[in-house]
Amino acid sequence: MAQCVQSVQEFIQDSFVPLVAALCSEEAERLTRRNNLSFAELVRPFCRLTSEVHMRDPNNQLHIIKNLKIAVNNIITHPPQPGAIRKLLHDVVSVSQPAEGLVANVITAGDYDLNISATTPWFESYRECFLQSMPASDHEFLNHYVACMLVVSSSEPDPVEQFLKLSQEQHRIQHSSEYSYPKWFIPNTLKYYVLLHDVSTGEEQRADSIYEEMKQRYGTQGCYLLKINSRVSNRGADEQIPDPWSQYLQKNTIQNQDCYEDYTVVSNKNTDHLISDGIDSEIKDGLSNNFKTHPLQLDHPSGSLDSTDYMKASTSLQDSKKSNSGTPHGACLTLTDHDRIRQFIQEFTFRGLLPHIEKTIRQLNDQLISRKGLSRSLFSATKKWFSGSKVPEKSINELKNTSGLLYPPEAPELQIRKMADLCFLVQHYELAYSCYHTAKKDFLNDQAMLYAAGALEMAAVSAFLQPGAPRPYPAHYMETAIQTYRDICKNMVLAERCVLLSAEILKSQSKYSEAAALLIRLTSEDSDLRSALLLEQAAHCFINMRSPMVRKFAFHMILAGHRFSKAGQKKHALRCYCQAMQVYKGKGWSLAEDHINFTIGRQSFTLRQLDNAVSAFRHILINDSKQPPAQQGAFLREYLYVYKNATQLSPDGPLPQLPLPYINSSATRVFFGHDRRPAEGEKQAATHVSLDQEYDSESSQQWKELEEQVVSVINKGTIPSNFQPTQFCLNRYSDNSKFPLAVIEEPITVEVSFRNPLKVPLLLTDLSLLWKFQPKEFGAKHDGETKERGMCDEDMVGTEAIAEFLINSEETKVARLKLFPHQTGELHILGVVYNLGTVQGAVSLDGIDPSIGLQTGKFVSNGLSVRGRQDLEIQGPRLNNTKEEKTSIKYGPDRRLDPIITEEMPLLEVFFINFPTGLLCGEIRKAYVEFVNVSKCPLTALKVVSKHPEFFTFGGNTAVLTPLSPSASENCSAYKTVVTDPTSVRTALLSSASSADFGIGTGGSPEVIQVPLPDAVLLPGASVQLPMWLRGPDEEGVHEINFLFYYESIKKHSKMCHRVLRHTAVICTSRSLHIRATVCRSNALGDEEGRGDNMLLFVDVENINTSETGVKEFHIVQVSSNSKHWKLQKSVNISGDKDTKLASRERAKLCFKAVRCKNSEENYTFADIVFGNEQIVSSASPCGDFFFQSLSSEFKRTHVQSHTHASQRAVKQSFDETVRLIQRCSEVDLNIVVLWKAYVVEDNKQLILEGQHHVALNTIGKEAFSFPQKQELPETVLLKFFRPENTPVPARPTPEQLSNLIKTSLHYPESFNHSFHQKSLCLVPVTLLLSNCSQAVVDVMIDLRHKPTSSEALEIHGSFTWLGQTQYKLQLKGQEVYSLQLKACFVHTGVYNLGTPRVFAKLVDQVTLFETSQQNSMPALIIINNI
Repeated sequence: MAQCVQSVQEFIQDSFVPLVAALCSEEAERLTRRNNLSFAELVRPFCRLTSEVHMRDPNNQLHIIKNLKIAVNNIITHPPQPGAIRKLLHDVVSVSQPAEGLVANVITAGDYDLNISATTPWFESYRECFLQSMPASDHEFLNHYVACMLVVSSSEPDPVEQFLKLSQEQHRIQHSSEYSYPKWFIPNTLKYYVLLHDVSTGEEQRADSIYEEMKQRYGTQGCYLLKINSRVSNRGADEQIPDPWSQYLQKNTIQNQDCYEDYTVVSNKNTDHLISDGIDSEIKDGLSNNFKTHPLQLDHPSGSLDSTDYMKASTSLQDSKKSNSGTPHGACLTLTDHDRIRQFIQEFTFRGLLPHIEKTIRQLNDQLISRKGLSRSLFSATKKWFSGSKVPEKSINELKNTSGLLYPPEAPELQIRKMADLCFLVQHYELAYSCYHTAKKDFLNDQAMLYAAGALEMAAVSAFLQPGAPRPYPAHYMETAIQTYRDICKNMVLAERCVLLSAEILKSQSKYSEAAALLIRLTSEDSDLRSALLLEQAAHCFINMRSPMVRKFAFHMILAGHRFSKAGQKKHALRCYCQAMQVYKGKGWSLAEDHINFTIGRQSFTLRQLDNAVSAFRHILINDSKQPPAQQGAFLREYLYVYKNATQLSPDGPLPQLPLPYINSSATRVFFGHDRRPAEGEKQAATHVSLDQEYDSESSQQWKELEEQVVSVINKGTIPSNFQPTQFCLNRYSDNSKFPLAVIEEPITVEVSFRNPLKVPLLLTDLSLLWKFQPKEFGAKHDGETKERGMCDEDMVGTEAIAEFLINSEETKVARLKLFPHQTGELHILGVVYNLGTVQGAVSLDGIDPSIGLQTGKFVSNGLSVRGRQDLEIQGPRLNNTKEEKTSIKYGPDRRLDPIITEEMPLLEVFFINFPTGLLCGEIRKAYVEFVNVSKCPLTALKVVSKHPEFFTFGGNTAVLTPLSPSASENCSAYKTVVTDPTSVRTALLSSASSADFGIGTGGSPEVIQVPLPDAVLLPGASVQLPMWLRGPDEEGVHEINFLFYYESIKKHSKMCHRVLRHTAVICTSRSLHIRATVCRSNALGDEEGRGDNMLLFVDVENINTSETGVKEFHIVQVSSNSKHWKLQKSVNISGDKDTKLASRERAKLCFKAVRCKNSEENYTFADIVFGNEQIVSSASPCGDFFFQSLSSEFKRTHVQSHTHASQRAVKQSFDETVRLIQRCSEVDLNIVVLWKAYVVEDNKQLILEGQHHVALNTIGKEAFSFPQKQELPETVLLKFFRPENTPVPARPTPEQLSNLIKTSLHYPESFNHSFHQKSLCLVPVTLLLSNCSQAVVDVMIDLRHKPTSSEALEIHGSFTWLGQTQYKLQLKGQEVYSLQLKACFVHTGVYNLGTPRVFAKLVDQVTLFETSQQNSMPALIIINNI
């Protein structure tokens, strides 16, 4: 049980006190009424004696009485009705609530820290009121009056006569059969005569004389003169007199309220007050002797009360309490009067009451001794009773139901009980126990169970209260008494008193478990209020145990709350549920939590604590509920109904936060710009960015690099410090540390992710964004003032609302909400605002139409709906850069919802016409691109940047090279073609072009391409179509090619410098041709022009196309070369076919002669060898474009590889120049373009596709490919450690490079006729041509002494001898050709190999380094014939 203010001894002593009746004359009552008090109320604060009292027991032993209290009450002649008592108890509990600001008791039990009210004053008030309002009964005398005060005023004409009348009235009430109530202790009731004198108005001498007469008549022990009202009415007096009555009267305010208008006197056994306030004196006339009506008499006989009456009663109680507290009591009394009243009570008790009780106990004792025939008093016989043989008590179940047995008043058994009760009232507990014990035996023998239960009850209490505790508390007596009262006598009131007493005693002995069991046992359906209070006390027992039983406490608190609720005690019910919630909250008891929250919500709503109600229902909805859908729907409807009522209280207040649906703030995405247009026919809009695309960090980084690349080119190689990469879509992965930029009049789309945690659908209506906007003129000095959001500010920011947004059960769904900024400034998107509703049919709760009072004034036809908001609060990324950030938890800003609205900018849209999705590798296709300016300001500086510039071209700068209409050519070719003369077949057709014409080599980035807009400006609303040639990538597969279109406004802005548009083209390429080419030196030193440098080019073309693509065959239509130093001269194919056709998996070999062309540092020489009837001008667009783009990408690839060695280039500079000279001899700068046509059968139609492949030849003798070969890595590779920074520059040229320093050629007749008969030696002149391939001076040594070492060579070719000088030393200048005349001597016929001279060469300024033999490319055979 909870802690009490009183100890258990004080509680029991105050519960059973001697009762004194008061009978006042009308004049006496009028005197006390001057103080707003009745006589009984006047003396009540002074009814506890401040000193010890002595009396003697029947054995003449002195007995001390401490802290004695008496009760003075008016006489009531009708017993109170049970219904009225119930109402009184209900009101007592209603009024008593926990004090505001009371510090709760914190109990720590295991994992729980519970805030629990340590005391329960409502229970103590209930208990006190219950015990005081118990009607007197015949089986016990504790509630019977012991004495009666007769009070008369000294101002009456004949006070003595008045005393006589009152005495007769008391005698009539006690002894007449007309009155059965109240009960009197003994027939000879003590009468005490009190003369009341008003000091302020009465004559003191008269009062004294009357008092003297009274003393003569009644004796000094039986009368008293009480002087009151000494204070003169003086309003201006500052003297503050204490008011000891208020604490007593407040407890009984219930009896003073308007709803009990029929009550005349309000009485408990301890209280007897006339209605104190607001009653006129006329109404009170005659009240003093009108005993017909009890104050607890109801104006209607029904004992049941519904909760609405309770609510009204509680309200009126509060009002009456307020009015009562404002009324002064004892206004005419001084402190001296207080002392006089206190003295009066003491005199009455010392001289009148206690002597009377002492005498009565002696008389009763004497009567009992004489009737029982005992030789000595009961007191001395106690030992015999308890030490002798005991008669076994019968069990309750064996006893007959004889609760109806009644004893006559003079029965000796009742005299024992009467004596026991008198002893108990004056605290003589040992004698009382003896008497109770004796009476108990007699009653049980007679099977008078009601009497026996009463004796058992008081025997147990007496045993407990005996000083020194000679015997343990007999709890079984109490249990028997309770069982008897409840089961046999069916008297729950007496059983309840037993329980209240016994539980308090057990609590004082720390027997909390037994006390709890006792309290729980008395809970029943007949009284919800009693059950609630007892269950609450049982819960306190569980929590106060040595090992607190927290869950039992919570469970019984819930039960108590439920019973409080049924009893109409809404506040107490709410308090119980809230205390229990502390145990269940957050422990996984989700269903219990839901029930408690639901009940708290309901009770709070009933008590008009709407905020608490909303909070409780909110908790039900936001926890992961395990309730079935129907229950969740009910919870949601209750929440909406309560919420709607709460919002009605403050319709103009800020919109409150709604708990549903959940918003995943971090998943919020913000998109700037218009939605993408869908494709129209052959037109395909640029893919750009949309909210439907998934975020890809790799792709995002590529776009950022492309933008940085183009910005770097625009700003001459540097990126500005204020550069901010364009981000169209902001999400949790993007960099949101800077304020994003949005353009005026362009929509901002916010994608909000909603999740419905319930199993019932939610309907959001009128869903829109909540924002705050601060207008600013960028560039202006003044800033606009901040204006908070108002949906009416459509002139600043337009807001798009979604009329209906349905989220199904447990669904996650995104809503895209738009804003349209109409002014520049700073926008802050705060959250979303919407009406939350259900989709079930309209539900009316408690008979109220749910559509009434909706804040929006709009009723959703299919459910209840309320308006509210939710904020979007996004936590930025955790910072982890500095040491401080790493050691603490700090988060950076996330500004995706705070865009800056900038000035007007141009807006570009790009459409692709006839854009292919599939190509052959190397295939050329012509498409068109349409650029449209859809804004109101012109755009300029349009550029496109891509990582794959070799994929597309807009054509060269000159119009001649870029034919817009290809209709003049055969088959609508994408190339510029010229019809050729058949006679010119197989010989080269020359043209030239500069790389600058194609935007290559101008110092800019090859990836950034200027779009050739007419006038370089696109006006508002204008559109332009440009041709775009595409070339299928050389590698088969699916290619994603990113285009970034960059453009600027003509007017420069402070915030946004440029804009970009993205497009990703997806091209699927399939295999076509594979080309390998080799170049080698021709043995012929001279060509038709007499120059000594020419080469042979071998081209190997293979059709690697697979048949799935439907390609029938490929035709090689032209081979072109382009180089600054070399050109193709002619084809040396032996084949007579004009065309070279390749079916699937066929291979063709082509051979061409290449010669050196005039050096031109600027221009490339293009040489076309045509195999068909049309020459494709390879120096024009698009052939030239793709050539130059492939050239730049090739250069970029090789440049990156060679760049790693740049740091060592400065070392041994002269030595490296030498090496470079030697290396240059074997280098060749020749590029081949193979142009082809493919014949495709598709849908029974034949299509002709065209394309080109590029081969870059760099080194003599090294094979080159149209597409770099993939090197297959071995399965296991040894791990190698190397330091790339220490990689040495190769100091020595390779043997292949050295052998190319000098080119040798032997000139001789192929066959020589000689007559060996005439002359045995045959001399043949041979010319050895030496050509210096390098630019440096070379020392050459020719050694003719070399002999073939292998015998096979001798057998095949035979032996011959060189005549003359066997060794020559020469010096050749750069590019010099030297002719050396030799003679060979043969002795017989045969075939000889003249290629025996060994040639050594070295650079002139070197020693013997690099000296190596020059190898001939093939044997020089001569035939010697004999004639």
